[in-house]
Amino acid sequence: MSLMSDIAAAASGAGTVLFRAMCPDCRARCELTAQALRLAIGGSRRTTFYSFTCPECGSAVRRPAGERIVELLTGGGVSTLRLQPVAAPAAPTASNV
Repeated sequence: MSLMSDIAAAASGAGTVLFRAMCPDCRARCELTAQALRLAIGGSRRTTFYSFTCPECGSAVRRPAGERIVELLTGGGVSTLRLQPVAAPAAPTASNV
């Protein structure tokens, strides 16, 4: 597998971008369309990842996505979810108890 050994993209004959990925559970190498992948971008490397369901074994796969993978996936039309930090609830005070 090329590109950080996680995911690679190639254009098919019909002009559709196909992403090649490997399932860590069954080790199958699969080709996925942009619609089969999900990308979540968080505030840190730990919370930025892509995911897909392995077409061979049905496992839910979640892998970290660095800058280059984010560029590759967004450029290939993968829909992106931007994660926002959740604000902690306000501590109770005498005026709002």
